[in-house]
Amino acid sequence: MTSTLITNIAELVTNDPEADDLLGAISDAALVVEGARVAWVGRAADAPATDERLDVGGRAVLPGFVDSHSHLVFAGDRAQEFAARMGGKSYAAGGIRTTVAATRAATDEQLTAHVARLVQEMRRQGTTTVEIKSGYGLTTKDEARSLAVARQFTEETTFLGAHVVPADTDPAAYVELVTGAMLEAAAPYAKWIDVFCERGAFDDDQARTILAAGRQHGLRPRLHANQLGPGPGVRLAAELGLTAVDHCTFLEHADVVALRDSGTIATLLPGVEFSTRQPYPDARALLDAGVGVAIASDCNPGSSFTSSLPLCVALAVREMGMTPAEAVHAATAMGARALGRDDIGALMPGKRADLMVLDAPSHVHLAYRPGVPLVQSVWLGGRPQM
Repeated sequence: MTSTLITNIAELVTNDPEADDLLGAISDAALVVEGARVAWVGRAADAPATDERLDVGGRAVLPGFVDSHSHLVFAGDRAQEFAARMGGKSYAAGGIRTTVAATRAATDEQLTAHVARLVQEMRRQGTTTVEIKSGYGLTTKDEARSLAVARQFTEETTFLGAHVVPADTDPAAYVELVTGAMLEAAAPYAKWIDVFCERGAFDDDQARTILAAGRQHGLRPRLHANQLGPGPGVRLAAELGLTAVDHCTFLEHADVVALRDSGTIATLLPGVEFSTRQPYPDARALLDAGVGVAIASDCNPGSSFTSSLPLCVALAVREMGMTPAEAVHAATAMGARALGRDDIGALMPGKRADLMVLDAPSHVHLAYRPGVPLVQSVWLGGRPQM
């Protein structure tokens, strides 16, 4: 098995939880990759002998971003809806049905090509792991094929048949479909089950029923909650002991306490607030309360059509009260935790060698230089991708 020394690293972000600082940063560092895994990290002066050597010229090396929330299987776009919002129209999630119609009309080949393009966009910006949801099919056939498409690109696939109730459909009958035939068809392609627990979508009782059905089929539950206003979703996620609950834009004190006490991670999606002009989540309050915080893109055609976690990191720092270190940690180590993964999101011996090399000397540049393409190269499973 070939070993490669990556050396002359100005700053190596390890995310070692035993380190004195949040990122476990090592200066004047090196890293050894052997096969698909990290074999050694430390100061360059102490590096062991290896088969090959790569000098990165004083750049920073970070774990690859872990994007734990995205909706990539869709057709069409909603640019006109975005323009209307920028003209003052409020966001109410109603445009989802527009995407549903376009997605149902697309072929499998068209959907696959579209997901491939977006995953490649993500890869060029440092994302090495992405979760992909269904939710724009809303029929048994279209939800199953959406997940089959997503499974070609990631093992982190999520059944989101409970995105919205289709037009002219009885909500009770639709919940019965989601927990019955649709779930049966989707489960072979999914790892997770999700519900949009929000006004205009599904209430907490419906969410509880759907998540319970998913668990019976071996799917792990997650939840969209408190995006459009205060509601019961975050506390339901805490009560059920979910790994993560996503959005968390409108929180009351009891929600924060429930998250802290349950250990449920709050996955924040700043691209949504950028695109909808809603208030940004208060990441500072969550962190100060002891809540685990992750950051993801929520890449979707309606409320957050960005594939860029560097943008989300910059927004988290500028608009949500996070330090650059906290934002990077949230988009790497905490993204991994939001997916229940302990093999990614860090660069330590035994972890997957998923990493990015920045054309900059420090992680701080991701927020310091927003909009600049700073990712110089990406390694996935110990192999350079770009």
